[in-house]
Amino acid sequence: MSVNDETPDTKAAVAIQEPTQELDRRRFLNRLSLALSGVAAILVGVPVIGFLILPLLREVPRIWRPVGALGDFKEGDIVEVTFEDSSALPWAGLTQKTAAWLSRQQGDKFVAFSVNCSHLGCPVRWEANAQLFMCPCHGGVYYKNGQVAAGPPPRGLTKYPVRIQSGNVEILTSAAPIT
Repeated sequence: MSVNDETPDTKAAVAIQEPTQELDRRRFLNRLSLALSGVAAILVGVPVIGFLILPLLREVPRIWRPVGALGDFKEGDIVEVTFEDSSALPWAGLTQKTAAWLSRQQGDKFVAFSVNCSHLGCPVRWEANAQLFMCPCHGGVYYKNGQVAAGPPPRGLTKYPVRIQSGNVEILTSAAPIT
């Protein structure tokens, strides 16, 4: 068989086979770089994904905190009580303290409202003469029952569960109830 006797198919096969040695090396390096990039992406991605997903899986600590004796609160009065935040870290210092507005309704019935405005989380204050909670940041106003009276807040003040245990009033704490 002479060189001129080659068919077009054999010429194409010879042409494809010649550069394959270079492509094998090139393919190997491409695949190696892709594999190393994948390993690097996994090494970086796993902690990032864990950081984003873990708060969704972690249970928020909810602890009953005493805020005072039953006899310390008069019916109809609304007073600010402070307690330790349930999500405080050991090094939090003064920031581990939070507050609530506690109202004694009748007898042993209490209602506790968050001090944070439902608009942007600013601290609200109780104006006894007006019988309103006022937010100084954007003019949010709440009635005595915690419902929105005026301003931009989208909903009323967040309520904390309250119980009486061994003559003490306790509030079930949770993370700061901001919007």
